Amino acid sequence: MNTGIFIIAHAPLASALRASVLHVFPDAQAGLVALDVPPSEAPELTRANALAILATMAAPNTLVLTDVFGATPCNVAQKVVDGVQSKLVAGVNLPMLLRTVNYRHEALDVLVARAMAGGMQSIMQVAVAAPQNQQRKVNDQHHHDHSQ
Repeated sequence: MNTGIFIIAHAPLASALRASVLHVFPDAQAGLVALDVPPSEAPELTRANALAILATMAAPNTLVLTDVFGATPCNVAQKVVDGVQSKLVAGVNLPMLLRTVNYRHEALDVLVARAMAGGMQSIMQVAVAAPQNQQRKVNDQHHHDHSQ
């Protein structure tokens, strides 16, 4: 069974990331949920909403992805993740999320490693004039020649 993926981020980032992923993986809709955190929402309400969403996730394990470590979405997520059946990764970006959805059938700990590698490998300075001169840095021990 696939690992559930729960994005909790500042509004409207969570929903925007989910919509972008569903453009590439339309079959991932059931196992991918998002919670946008409005700037004026009380952390207690965000926590209640996050707990309600986690309770409805059908997957046995859930990977929770949040945007900024130390911000309200991440702080709330830290309070609702148990560290066993759910894990938390901060710094979500679209390449990280695409990799996570692509490998959602793998064990939760492996999925966490893939998410982190996918996020970090997608950050690079891009040459404007000569793309053939770009250096690719490979950190993923499970490196494959495809981008995701």
